[in-house]
Amino acid sequence: MEHNYDKELLDFIQYNPSPYHVIEAQKKRLLEAGYEQLLESASWTIRAGGKYFVTRNGSAIIAFRVPEKTFKGFMIMASHSDSPMLKIKENPEITVEGAYQKLNVEVYGGALLAPWFDRPLSVAGRVLVKTERGVSTRLVNVDRDLLLIPSLAIHMDRNANSGHEYKVQRDLLPLYGMADAEPLLETVAKACGVDAGDILSHDLFVYNRQAPSVWGAKGEFLSSPRLDDIQCAFSSLAGFLESEPGESVPVHVVLDNEEIGSSTKQGAASAFLEDTLRRIAEGLGLTPGEYLQKLPQSFMLSADNAHGVHPNYGDRCDPVNRPKLGGGVVLKFSGNQKYTTDAVSAAVVRVLAKKAGVRLQTFTNHSDIPGGTTLGNISTQHVAVKTADVGMAQLAMHSPYETCAARDTEELVGLARTLFSSSLLEQGDEDYIVQ
Repeated sequence: MEHNYDKELLDFIQYNPSPYHVIEAQKKRLLEAGYEQLLESASWTIRAGGKYFVTRNGSAIIAFRVPEKTFKGFMIMASHSDSPMLKIKENPEITVEGAYQKLNVEVYGGALLAPWFDRPLSVAGRVLVKTERGVSTRLVNVDRDLLLIPSLAIHMDRNANSGHEYKVQRDLLPLYGMADAEPLLETVAKACGVDAGDILSHDLFVYNRQAPSVWGAKGEFLSSPRLDDIQCAFSSLAGFLESEPGESVPVHVVLDNEEIGSSTKQGAASAFLEDTLRRIAEGLGLTPGEYLQKLPQSFMLSADNAHGVHPNYGDRCDPVNRPKLGGGVVLKFSGNQKYTTDAVSAAVVRVLAKKAGVRLQTFTNHSDIPGGTTLGNISTQHVAVKTADVGMAQLAMHSPYETCAARDTEELVGLARTLFSSSLLEQGDEDYIVQ
């Protein structure tokens, strides 16, 4: 069946407005494809030919397939489920001017703040509710236009267009209702079908309600909330499910909290990936030493979107390594290893891309403008495998409405599909076969 990956991606983003929704949707898709859920708190029975997944914190997931015979290594693609947003604080309601009720929020991740104003917003995430025996998680999405952050009129801030330093505690608090509006948790409780009095705690985020769109002279652009990094998480799972059985264990990984440094039990700095790979090896009867022998014949794509050259700010890009929207998958390099791509991993990616029929372009930071970091160099501190950083070129990264090229998703799916169908064989010191 031919896929319209753009439509599928935009539907996925629109219906899954929080990291918890993203992972629940991927979990559902894996169950439909015949994958068995494993629990970290239980024993694992792993068999040749089996298909499995495990989650952590409801916001990270690892799925894998076991070959019918002894496997060569692990072929991994890692992305993340979170995006920069506004997180709702405890006791969020603030009544002002005796007239309005607004919500107390803080910024999650390195968000661009100006684009959050004057857009339809709502609330999504999870609540923990009390039960007869303990607590239970409920996902919630208040699926209607609920909030808005109004700008201050130009008449009251004549310097608004000359540069503005935003104070989150003053400028970014969304308007929720008039002074007599019901408490937010009452609204949230109705949306997820529980009693407000049973809600014990919450992880709730403000999200952009503006619908994704395909636009441009020839429909060549695609704009949406949360392209970074849901585009990569979506593409990884699509390629994983479409891949062919091979001689290695394909491992689809979506971690959480990348936007705030990954230092959580469900982030790239955690042992989640290492724990899972070790339990796979143990379940298949491998010794700790035999597990370590698999790592040199393993490979990981750290998948997180890349900066495309900007039509108005070309001077902010490297003089030659300046990927464009619609130019194919971006292979990212950094001399200080903020991106983990090196000569070996770049060569492997180029072989995989050629096999997949996927175009590649390269990104490096402007030498006077240091960039950020991502999953790869953090994950490899726990799982020492050859790793390359890749992604799709986009504009307005960390805005609540980002832009990429239409049809680029198809190329990233193709690279993921080929990765998960392949094996890396070590033939000698730094001599490899991509099979």
